Amino acid sequence: MKLLTMTLVAAVGAGAAQADGSHGHAQGAMGSPEGGMSAMDHRDDAKAAMPLGAPASAAAEARTVTVTMRETEDGRMIFEPASLSFAAGETVRLVIRNAGEQEHEFVMDTPGEIEEHKAMMAEMPDMRHREANALRLGSGESGEILWTFGDPGRYEFACLIPGHYEGGMHGPLTVH
Repeated sequence: MKLLTMTLVAAVGAGAAQADGSHGHAQGAMGSPEGGMSAMDHRDDAKAAMPLGAPASAAAEARTVTVTMRETEDGRMIFEPASLSFAAGETVRLVIRNAGEQEHEFVMDTPGEIEEHKAMMAEMPDMRHREANALRLGSGESGEILWTFGDPGRYEFACLIPGHYEGGMHGPLTVH
């Protein structure tokens, strides 16, 4: 009985983990899910449109902005550029490059959502985001997010792999 109870608690504690290994967020508009079923995926179909905006169609005219993720010689983890700014309604092709030695991710959202995801990642560090507003890349990999920015406001972009945010891997994203 104790084993059955522990199994049920573990199943409930895993949240809404689905049979396909996913949890939470929508697959990105650009690219396919990363990793095998050994990595927990985070997907939320309700996130397709959010205050930050929504995925853009591949046919949309877009300005290209390159964001590089890497570690510094003194051990910090950074994004270059350190801040991002876009106009409401602007469609942007974000080219994300991991020039670091470690795996990194780029997630953009409200500060509250970033904080919530950071806490979730601390509990489930192997979780893979498959949202349109997120991309996880291994060393030397590149990817794209095609996005139309929404409501004016202050947002954030970050790497939510445990320890990376604390290592400096986050920055402000402003929509004006």
